[in-house]
Amino acid sequence: METNSILLAFLLTMIAGLSTGVGSLIAFFAKRTNTKFLSAALGFSAGVMVYISFMELMPEAVGMLGQQMSARMSHITMLLAFFAGTSFIALIDFLIPEDENPHEVHRVEELADRQRLRRTGVMLALAISIHNFPEGLATFASALGNLDVAIPIVIAIAIHNIPEGIAVSVPIYQATGSRKKAFWYSLLSGMAEPVGALIGFLFLLPFWTPLIHALLLAFVSGIMVFISFDELLPGAEKYGHHHYGIGGVITGMAVMAFSLLLFL
Repeated sequence: METNSILLAFLLTMIAGLSTGVGSLIAFFAKRTNTKFLSAALGFSAGVMVYISFMELMPEAVGMLGQQMSARMSHITMLLAFFAGTSFIALIDFLIPEDENPHEVHRVEELADRQRLRRTGVMLALAISIHNFPEGLATFASALGNLDVAIPIVIAIAIHNIPEGIAVSVPIYQATGSRKKAFWYSLLSGMAEPVGALIGFLFLLPFWTPLIHALLLAFVSGIMVFISFDELLPGAEKYGHHHYGIGGVITGMAVMAFSLLLFL
């Protein structure tokens, strides 16, 4: 791998992580949540990630594996890595209590009234960091490839992190009374993504081969599909704007499809 590609991947991962700070600012200055926009945005993110996973990353993984094994074994190996990715993120999701789970998305005004969400900043930041680790690895791994695939993924993860930032900052503000502290905790929780990418990269670097790269692509696909079905789509639906959410999904898929056609 070239140094420039690695540095760019880290930069894009950091941009995605920083978007939690945007969610924190929205929580402080917006009196009410624009639920129609949020439903459409979450649906858009899901559409982008699902389309890329099934139409780009998984076929690319099969193609790379096919250079080293039979067509049947390459598909079997890809599927094993894919479901390992879904199992990994599902296990992390299961281990984090619902009250401390930043992916349990709520409205700004709803969060302000939820006394049970008050937690100490350190414990909440730890839970968020653990949850964001695989997302950082997913963003980084996708960014190691072509930019036409990486940039839409980064945008989708960034949109996904905005309501996460809202869910993180308000409980911390309730616990400490400090908007500055709540903002920085929210922002630092997003920084768990580039840290996760760095740790994952350093762990895999000594063993990096085309086979590892292919397995990682399939593994990342599993993570992104799980995030889409477990977090983004339910988040889009919970506000009661079904057609906005579905419209966002279709729009995300269409934008991704046409952007990939431009590079054929």
